[in-house]
Amino acid sequence: MTGIAQLVRRGGRATGPLPPAPPRRARRRGATSLLAVPAFVWYLVFLVGPLVSVFFFSLTDASTLIAPWHVVGLDNFRAVLTDDVFWTSAKNTAIQVGVVVPVMVVLGFMLGYYLFLRPPLAGLLRILFFTSALLSVATKAMIFYAVLAPDGLVNQGLSGLGLDGLRNNWLANPDTVLPVIMATDLWAGVGFLAVLFSAQLTALPAEVIDASKLDGCGHWRTMWHVAFGMVQGFVGVVAMLQYLWTLFLSATTVLLLTRGGPGTSSFTLSFLVWSKAFQQSDIGYSQAVGVLLFALGLAGAVLIRIGLRSRT
Repeated sequence: MTGIAQLVRRGGRATGPLPPAPPRRARRRGATSLLAVPAFVWYLVFLVGPLVSVFFFSLTDASTLIAPWHVVGLDNFRAVLTDDVFWTSAKNTAIQVGVVVPVMVVLGFMLGYYLFLRPPLAGLLRILFFTSALLSVATKAMIFYAVLAPDGLVNQGLSGLGLDGLRNNWLANPDTVLPVIMATDLWAGVGFLAVLFSAQLTALPAEVIDASKLDGCGHWRTMWHVAFGMVQGFVGVVAMLQYLWTLFLSATTVLLLTRGGPGTSSFTLSFLVWSKAFQQSDIGYSQAVGVLLFALGLAGAVLIRIGLRSRT
């Protein structure tokens, strides 16, 4: 039997020849692949390329990217792991991530649920919460610098309350400088996460929330046992992204507020990468820290994603 000449008989009646179906799916797949080429090239050039260069220069003694260099193998990693500054930076980073990420996600979710309930002036609150995301990192740092300076608003307020004994040089005290940096991160990120969570909660089926209230659940139980469970996958994504942001991009806040001081008390791993590369001209050491930072970021992101993966 041949394709076009074949007659299909159904119910004893000839229905005519059936032409072969055009390969639309193959053409569509080819067009889709063609459209993805620019993005794929961009990914290779600007993401994979720099990542490969980080691994490569971590094995060299390069002082700058244009100076002569030699391959030294794992010497940079040995230097990193025996450096007290690295371990101080690692401890500060662990504290920062361990405090900022869970506190920011929890507070952001709670504020987002509050906005989801449409309280009075909900629109104004959304604008106020989102304002911190519109400010540049330099502006945020300067706000906190003005507030926490020796003659800033905090110390002036303490003096006005007769609490002169609590006055402090917040940015020059090794005991307070890291909490100040974490407070800056929290202030900058909680409102933005609240708006994101509010938008995600709005997509929930209204009948589920109403049913939980009919079953006698208060706002607290509805928030954590119903709403949180239904957006748990989204919470995992937000927590993962916030973890990566805190891990890799905290150097900007440290640089603008303290430059790692006093001493090395506010060094973080991302700031150590910047300091070694641009202040001490030690690209090899810097990129070795970058490789370790990449490994921590990848491992932490995977663990967070698994731990907060939606089970619904």
